[in-house]
Amino acid sequence: MSLLDQQEKIEQNDQQNMLKSIHGFSDQMKHAEEIGRALSLDSNLGKGISKIIFTGLGGSAIGADFIRSYLAYEFSIPIFVNRHYRLPRFVDESTLLIASSYSGNTEETLSSLEEGLKRRAKILAITSGGRLAEQAKKHSFSVIQIPSGFSPRAALGYSVIPLLIAFSKIGFLQAYRPDELKEAQELIRNLAQTQYGVSIHLEQNLAKQLATFCFEKYPIIYAGSDYLDVVALRWRGQIEENAKALASHHILPEMNHNELVGWRFPQKLLKEAVVFFLRDHSDHQRVQLRMDLTRKVIERYAGKVVELFSRGKGLLARMFSLVYLGDWISFYLATLNGVDPTPVEVIQYLKSELAKKPM
Repeated sequence: MSLLDQQEKIEQNDQQNMLKSIHGFSDQMKHAEEIGRALSLDSNLGKGISKIIFTGLGGSAIGADFIRSYLAYEFSIPIFVNRHYRLPRFVDESTLLIASSYSGNTEETLSSLEEGLKRRAKILAITSGGRLAEQAKKHSFSVIQIPSGFSPRAALGYSVIPLLIAFSKIGFLQAYRPDELKEAQELIRNLAQTQYGVSIHLEQNLAKQLATFCFEKYPIIYAGSDYLDVVALRWRGQIEENAKALASHHILPEMNHNELVGWRFPQKLLKEAVVFFLRDHSDHQRVQLRMDLTRKVIERYAGKVVELFSRGKGLLARMFSLVYLGDWISFYLATLNGVDPTPVEVIQYLKSELAKKPM
């Protein structure tokens, strides 16, 4: 019997119960919608805005990237994601600055927030507490309070859905589409219960099968830049944080202008790679053609190539369907690697060392 079909061993490995967060993600999505609907925001927050910039890192920034990709062709103003201590020079009084820190204590986010306050940007925070919540109270800017007790990367629903609803409440009505969200919730619930969950055996479980492909291999993820760039980034991050395994990602068409040429050497290493092409029917026609051709090239050198299509009707469901598959793969790969998916000791070490030298 496969290790991935032995629930007791999986649970023993998963000491901090990442499984609960992944399996119950549809419930998180529902709760996140309730939080968003209950928000009371000043409608002036969206007036006179010429650009939106998120500032955050890691699991607190992936939701921002998701929103950026989801709304890329809906908004008439640009959306940027900032991952630094500083803010770009263009941040000013006509900027909506969204400070995202799950813990509320991310030093880069707090530093960039300080710059945003000095430049009189309109500010909205999303956090479970910490110093970011304290700053919101001190400076009287709006804050979306989300539940604590999760790893930031396991709180994606809370990082995305309340903000989509918040956008709709300050004038960007197209950001929140209830029917799309309902479809996405139902799809995720169905995938957990009938296809990807621990009780579904390896022979019928795509997530378990793909995790076995990744075991002791090097995962490389490719996607189109229209909507699935964030999904490829999420897959890489989840594999790295949950399974403690190095992975890489790139997007098309950009990858065709540089990385593709590197698919020659070192040949032995390339044979240890498993390559995933994440696809959606709304990918640009020329990108779809490029993916077909790129796959043919890479198949000559890679150990394994897998093509995966999004599921669902609406864009939100399609994006979340592939995000969710990647979450399960990373969880099962953690089991195969014999590591607890939740702890990230090396990040905590880095933070503790940085704390010895305050800003």
